[in-house]
Amino acid sequence: MRVLTITDPADSIVLRALSADLSPEALLSDEFERLSELMIATVTHPSQDGVGIAGPQVGLNRRIVAVQRFDKEPVEWGGRIDHPFEVYPNIRIVWKSDSLAYGPEGCLSVPERRGEVLRAREIIIEYADLADSCDCKFGEAVPMVRDTIRGFTAVIFQHEVDHLDGVLYIDRL
Repeated sequence: MRVLTITDPADSIVLRALSADLSPEALLSDEFERLSELMIATVTHPSQDGVGIAGPQVGLNRRIVAVQRFDKEPVEWGGRIDHPFEVYPNIRIVWKSDSLAYGPEGCLSVPERRGEVLRAREIIIEYADLADSCDCKFGEAVPMVRDTIRGFTAVIFQHEVDHLDGVLYIDRL
């Protein structure tokens, strides 16, 4: 998949748009599984080497992100041992701590720039729980689950969820 960048005016329109939820049918489809695989392959490709990617960055204004979970134990994947990447559909941040910290950020969609961004040290995310969706019937909502995230991984989630709302880290400098 191609990563959209702000250097292309047409790409910028997609990157600045609000993203919509994926339907229950879309979440339970084979196409969703393929999309998840392609997003992870894109962000981990040696030409990118990122730690997260959001739907708009690959041209899809849907609420989906793939994040490397530095807060989880390394696993073997893709022929190497590293922290796992996980996909979070219909994600939202439902709480942010008052404890904030500045940290360096960059973005695959903002090439050759970096900056210090103020982010919450701890967040709670809510997302569609596909692990418990096997009992869903056609047309039923996929259950949602919450997770508390801290540290650098929380920064990655905040950065990626910003993309879903049309916000880039450079807007926060």
